[in-house]
Amino acid sequence: MLHDLLWERNIDLAGECLDHPFVRRLGEGTLNPDCFRRYIAQDAFFLESFLRAYAVAGAKCADLRHVKMLHEFMTGALEELKMHAGYVRSLGIDLTQVRPYPATRAYVDFLQAMAWHEPPGVTLAAMTPCMRLYAYIGSALAAASPPRNPFQDWIETYAGEDFRAVASDVESLLDALADDQPAVHDAYRYAMQCELAFFSAPMEDEA
Repeated sequence: MLHDLLWERNIDLAGECLDHPFVRRLGEGTLNPDCFRRYIAQDAFFLESFLRAYAVAGAKCADLRHVKMLHEFMTGALEELKMHAGYVRSLGIDLTQVRPYPATRAYVDFLQAMAWHEPPGVTLAAMTPCMRLYAYIGSALAAASPPRNPFQDWIETYAGEDFRAVASDVESLLDALADDQPAVHDAYRYAMQCELAFFSAPMEDEA
């Protein structure tokens, strides 16, 4: 399947993300709380753009079955935003004051460009890495997370069956809409590179 091919060809970047200091410390429970706070603020900003990209891709789909799937993905993204809203309240984040990091802006601009200017298959290639990578990271961290990890809720969300099921559904739609072509491979890999940069950005303020 195309989604398997794309993942296998980018497993190097997936490994880099899993071994990233941000992700390792999250799994160990040793991540600086201020760093996690900055990450959540950026992720809330990013997810709103992710949601809009689903909507634009849906508007371009001719098959109503695919539109329905994208609508369901939007619902999932809204649920994820609700989770972030809980973090925002507990961490005292004022989203009106959040300014995207360059890495966040680059990722958001890329997603919007794909959604508006490319066919849905290429857009899904740009969006699938986020879903598959987080399911991969969540599952890996859950297997080794220490007791009373302060980030356990985050880990369990992305390791959970519900999230993994949505990631698989996104991959199924990618297979239905995309062809094995350079634009699809390029979009997938660039998105993985954006994910790696996204983990680095909240840590730069600690340097």
